[in-house]
Amino acid sequence: MTDFIVTSDGRFITPDSEYRAALGKGGVVTEARKREGDSATPLGRYRLRRALYRPDRGAPPETGLPMRALREDDGWCDAPDDPAYNRPVRLPYPASCEQMWRHDELYDIVVILDHNDHPPVAGAGSAIFLHCAKPDYPPTLGCVALRRADLEAVLKMAQPGDALEIRR
Repeated sequence: MTDFIVTSDGRFITPDSEYRAALGKGGVVTEARKREGDSATPLGRYRLRRALYRPDRGAPPETGLPMRALREDDGWCDAPDDPAYNRPVRLPYPASCEQMWRHDELYDIVVILDHNDHPPVAGAGSAIFLHCAKPDYPPTLGCVALRRADLEAVLKMAQPGDALEIRR
């Protein structure tokens, strides 16, 4: 099993490479202080659950992780009072949720992390993913983002049981 390390100064470290990463505009916070909507990236160790990709924007990346093509009606619930909080949903959905099929390129490849999903604690943060970064690496809303080519290189190494550790 591999732990990929992300440091609060934006370094993404693999066993044989280092990449630049974008983190939350709210900085990094302990998992206990993470709150829905704070735009902070939670410190901690999170398993890489599975990956999703936009089939209209490229072939599936090579990876040992479970992989699925995104659909236009994929969403992710971010409403703390909803039973589907921090879970995938189908759009349209009656509660607040994030659209996974985005017009920008951020979710062309997205890795689902196991942050706050055992079971989800209402308000403790949702939709913390590893995804594609914008070209100038602006801060995220709490996720970790890599340049697409770097994310593809990481996924090529990734296997079930691997984790992402976010550190100060």
